[in-house]
Amino acid sequence: MGASPQISQRNIRKRYEIQRAKRRIEILPPEGVPIHFEVASLGARFGAQLLDLLITHVGLLLLFLLVIFNLSVPFSQVAAFFILLTFALRAPYYILTELVWNGRTIGKRLSGLRVISADGQRLSAYQIVVRNLMKELEVFLPITLLFGLGGASGETRIFMIVWLLMTFATPFFQKRNQRIGDIIAGTYVIALPKTDLTKELVQDDGVSAKRFEFTPSHLEHYGRFELQTLESVLRSQSRVPGLEKREREVVEAICKKIGYLEPVRFEEGHTFLSEFYTAQRAFLEGRSLLGDKREDKFHKKKD
Repeated sequence: MGASPQISQRNIRKRYEIQRAKRRIEILPPEGVPIHFEVASLGARFGAQLLDLLITHVGLLLLFLLVIFNLSVPFSQVAAFFILLTFALRAPYYILTELVWNGRTIGKRLSGLRVISADGQRLSAYQIVVRNLMKELEVFLPITLLFGLGGASGETRIFMIVWLLMTFATPFFQKRNQRIGDIIAGTYVIALPKTDLTKELVQDDGVSAKRFEFTPSHLEHYGRFELQTLESVLRSQSRVPGLEKREREVVEAICKKIGYLEPVRFEEGHTFLSEFYTAQRAFLEGRSLLGDKREDKFHKKKD
């Protein structure tokens, strides 16, 4: 007799949770409170990369075909020109979008992914430039040489095949799914916390009094990224008992960051975080309506 559907689904769910647990990493930001993230799966990264390639290459490919079929220009000359053109478009696209959207290209935004610094600091322009220029050396240049568009010899093509195999294999042997560019730049690609169920964390019946009050000066320090991180903390607290110490560390880090002077008793930690989450979310939504989209706590440095 086969296993029942309930047992089969339970086993699948268990394996899925085990895989997610293996992808969890701990980052220690300057505030000194460890934050846990889920490393993006290789499938999610491939999907985001595919979207970005479609954005940067489809239009150029159509233009390339149009030129080939309508102008009497040698194929090699047109191909060389478009190789340079794609590089001139692709490299700035990845670098600029990750700079503007703090570690996210359009493909990553649509896929719910983000690049973060491995040391918990703000993602620097240097890291973004390094990881994306390395992508050219890891993938795009070898593919160009492999297909002979640069007049490469047979030995060079064989070397490019070996290089590509090593490049594509590297993330599979890295616990954090880092490619070579991520290792050199000191970055991770993470899956952003889901926010489709946040309403249950901010429900307010309009009757119960708030224990803690937060002014705009308290709420202007953080952005959407920290709000999503706080949400993951609240959810983990509701699922896993015995984490009061970590919760207290988060409370102390927030109070220090925002300059909150009122004492928060140990047993009030969860209440403080819940009410701060509610106030912070409402504050950010109000700022967003005015065109002020605060992505993270570094928004003041970007102004």
